Amino acid sequence: MEIIRLENISRHYTVGTVLVKALNSVSFSLEKGEYLALMGPSGSGKSTLMNLLGCLDTPSGGTYILNNQDVSQLDDNRLAEIRNKEIGFVFQTFNLLPRYTALDNVALPLIYAGYRKEERKQIAEKALTDVGLSDRMTHKPNELSGGQRQRVAVARALVNNPSIILADEPTGNLDTRTSVEIMGLFDQLHRNGNTIIVVTHEEDIARYAHRIIRLRDGLIETDEVNQNITKYQEILSNLSEEV
Repeated sequence: MEIIRLENISRHYTVGTVLVKALNSVSFSLEKGEYLALMGPSGSGKSTLMNLLGCLDTPSGGTYILNNQDVSQLDDNRLAEIRNKEIGFVFQTFNLLPRYTALDNVALPLIYAGYRKEERKQIAEKALTDVGLSDRMTHKPNELSGGQRQRVAVARALVNNPSIILADEPTGNLDTRTSVEIMGLFDQLHRNGNTIIVVTHEEDIARYAHRIIRLRDGLIETDEVNQNITKYQEILSNLSEEV
């Protein structure tokens, strides 16, 4: 089932008197349950595309269908609703509230979604348990390791059962061993049926995905199935056992 379709998406900015064409007629679709990596050098349009996919921005032209909804021309209020219900964000910097416990951080999106307090607690507890943090629910971010903080961020991304998980450089602030741990978690989420988009500049991280789209100068340069996915899954499994 198709969950994302982009048709001739463009995003242009005016900087002074200069027209910057960040994206130029980009088109692709994504099926439910796919695991996609978006790659590209600085200035390729990767960040612009991520913002459009995450409904943090609107295109200058073209159509963006997310879960059967045309979100291309929605106003800010409707985009905020879509972001809360349809998209689970995982950021490089974790974006956790420092004075909140892990449980409270994970439950936060459920407040905006209108859940009652007891429901929020139950859902957040399950999400933290699912990412292996059942014994860290009452800890605040400064009492957690980098990997544990990123697991809290992943749990928070999952609580509203979003259509897609959008991860922006999810291992960028982590060491190699912890990066393996987090990529193992994403692999598990994908095996559970989640649709995942990882934005990264790291080849080693992108190759855990089943499909890789590379951008250059606002265009799709390549869109390929990852032929090495079996090999990388074996490597991930072996490294996870070592860690």
